[in-house]
Amino acid sequence: MEERNSPELATLLGLGAATAAILLVGLGLGWLVDQMVHSVPAFTLAGLALGIVGAGIYMYINFTKFLKE
Repeated sequence: MEERNSPELATLLGLGAATAAILLVGLGLGWLVDQMVHSVPAFTLAGLALGIVGAGIYMYINFTKFLKE
């Protein structure tokens, strides 16, 4: 039976922290734009959506590395 090269716990924790940071940056930038232009939370939601997309892309890129090995 083949052993699959799986990521270590530290690697997974780093991926989780980076994913959370990407989401928070998108949300925070959207909130800042909302505060500057005095708008409804449209930019906050847009920033959150971009953060979710960015985090998904980040996770996809990093997990495909482990699937190839």
